[in-house]
Amino acid sequence: MSNIGIGTYLGEMDAATDQGYQEAVGAAVGAGVNFIDTSLNYRNQRSERSIGAALAQIARDEIVVCTKAGYLAPDAVPTEVLNAGDVVGGMHSMAPAFLRDQLDRSLQNMGLQSVDVFYLHNPETQLAYISETDFLGRVRQAFQALEQMAAQGKIGYYGTATWQGYRHPGPAREALSLQSLEAIAREIAGHAHRFRFIQLPFNLAMPEAFVNRVNGESVLQAAARLGISVVASASLYQARLSRNLPDEIRAKMPGAQTDAQRAIQFVRSTPGIAVALAGMSRVAHVRENLGLAKIPPLDDQQYQSLYT
Repeated sequence: MSNIGIGTYLGEMDAATDQGYQEAVGAAVGAGVNFIDTSLNYRNQRSERSIGAALAQIARDEIVVCTKAGYLAPDAVPTEVLNAGDVVGGMHSMAPAFLRDQLDRSLQNMGLQSVDVFYLHNPETQLAYISETDFLGRVRQAFQALEQMAAQGKIGYYGTATWQGYRHPGPAREALSLQSLEAIAREIAGHAHRFRFIQLPFNLAMPEAFVNRVNGESVLQAAARLGISVVASASLYQARLSRNLPDEIRAKMPGAQTDAQRAIQFVRSTPGIAVALAGMSRVAHVRENLGLAKIPPLDDQQYQSLYT
């Protein structure tokens, strides 16, 4: 996997943005990016369809394609397979039949026979409505279905793409225990289970996955110990970190030419982060961000200096 990936979350739901993403994906792949992240509900399926248009011109086996399911997206709610009890908060589901339906829609949107990583999208959302016991029961059912999808060749691996889940481990309402989730996967499928990816927000303003510890271990360290790859979302914090960084941060990022590059450099240099995602809806974004390809990630001493 390239240590910089292209995200497709933001943007208007119009033809111009569709075309922008299609061109940006093509440019990113041409420049060496091989990791593409999306979701069925991003821009109401339009991001997946833009990726599909781009992938039609690219050798599929060279690209890692990741998508997600969980939220009820307009025009993509399979009412014929969803029971009232399957939906939590009127917006989210992890029911096996729902996940299978959503994956099939994603494959159709992108013109693919399989995806490499299929995430449960913000599963911690459900903890605001149901007990932890019920939540873990739903996770178990979802993981069983995902293992079956992997056995069928429709997904390579699965995981959890989160916002709050791994940022504040412990008793917080929406906190997830990576160890507990991995244990469920191991109970279902043994050590060969396919729960091998997590996605979480990580950036200069949100470093919790690296700095917070539970029993002396950070989420990044736990993931490494369990054989789970970590993908960082929000490397630019939805463009907030693409400008006006403090001079002291700039001084510690040799070689980077722009604040956007510096923000991505911080993330991709973090021990335990496999891929730093950055939203790129235009070719100009790709050219700027991938200027980092000319310089190596920070070494350990340079990285640690950012925390002092």
